[in-house]
Formats: sequence, C-alpha cells, structure tokens
Amino acid sequence: MDSTVVSHGIQLAVAPVFLLTAVAALIGSFATRLARIIDRARLLEEKLETETIKNIRAAHWELKRLRLRGRIVSASMAMLTICSLMIGITIMALFLGETTQLHIQSWVPMSFIAGVIFFLFALLGFLVETLLAMHVLRFGRNLK
Repeated sequence: MDSTVVSHGIQLAVAPVFLLTAVAALIGSFATRLARIIDRARLLEEKLETETIKNIRAAHWELKRLRLRGRIVSASMAMLTICSLMIGITIMALFLGETTQLHIQSWVPMSFIAGVIFFLFALLGFLVETLLAMHVLRFGRNLK
C-alpha cells in the first residue's frame, strides 16, 4: 500500500472529526444542564418532604417541568451519541474505502447525513429545553 494513499485516506477522514469535537462539547454542556436539573429537583423534593416550602402547588408544577426538561436533555444526549456513532462510521468508511479494496464509500453520504440530522435534532432539543427553563423564571414578578 502506497503511503500517499494512506495519507489521503487520513486527510479525508479528519474532516468529520471536527463535528465530533463539537458533539463532545455539546454532550458535556448537556450533562451539566442535566446535573443542574437533577440538583434542583432534589432540592424541591427535600423541601416538600420536610415541609419547608411555602407554595406546594408551585413546587409540584416546577417538578413536573424539571422532569420534562430532564427528559428532553436526556433525549438530546442520546441523539448526540447516535450522531457520534454515525460520524464514526463515516470516518471509518472514508478511511477504509480509500486505503483498502472495500467498496464502502456508498455508506459515507448516508451515515454523514444521518449524523448531521441527529445533531440538528439534538440542537432543537437544546432550544426547547432552554425555552422551558426560561419560562420558569419569574424575574422579580413576585416582588411588589
């Protein structure tokens, strides 16, 4: 095998790696958001159990909202994980198609497009979760 073929194969496979970097950063960000949602839910549940909360009805409403937000973030993280798998398949298909006799380049468009679609849906989930988080905030409405 010629070293220029291997070099070209590596060059082709490196481009999608940048998308993997973005996905990894988003997974970290989503994990942080999920941890904050869980922490807030635990705090509310503790206050409800010890009966140290003033508005029980509002606390239950917020817990429902936190549950929804947690599910959205978890689903978004799952979509990012699937995106990573699709981009990984793309990278392998590009490299193996260039450096071996395997004719798997036909996988490249489908796996890359699937990865980008899952990435976009994860971003949409992030938008929805962020809007839900902002909706809960009162910004001093209770101060009169």
